[in-house]
Amino acid sequence: MEASQDELRASFRSLSKRFHPDTTELPAAEASERFRALQDAMAVLSDPEQRRKYDSSLNDLFIDSSKDSSEVSIQQTIIPERRALSGGELFALLLLGGALVFSLLIGLTLAFLGRS
Repeated sequence: MEASQDELRASFRSLSKRFHPDTTELPAAEASERFRALQDAMAVLSDPEQRRKYDSSLNDLFIDSSKDSSEVSIQQTIIPERRALSGGELFALLLLGGALVFSLLIGLTLAFLGRS
């Protein structure tokens, strides 16, 4: 994929907010590791020469993988794990569910009374 420098910077800002140890809910060690990996990736992708070498290595990897895919190992993309819902989020879901049930009851009651 050919991303411009502006697109790279925007993606880096977005991901750095997600993985920075001061702004994430991930454990500190995992957040530091992911943020460091993000910084390393940005260092490579923002330098035209390093990016060319990286793209070349990906092309070589792709060619090798077509020969024997069992020998190729590609590091997974940084994907955050799903976190548990917070108490506030659970409460909001409970309120929404209650509002839905209450609305259905009112609708059924009005429909029943309208028939009479």
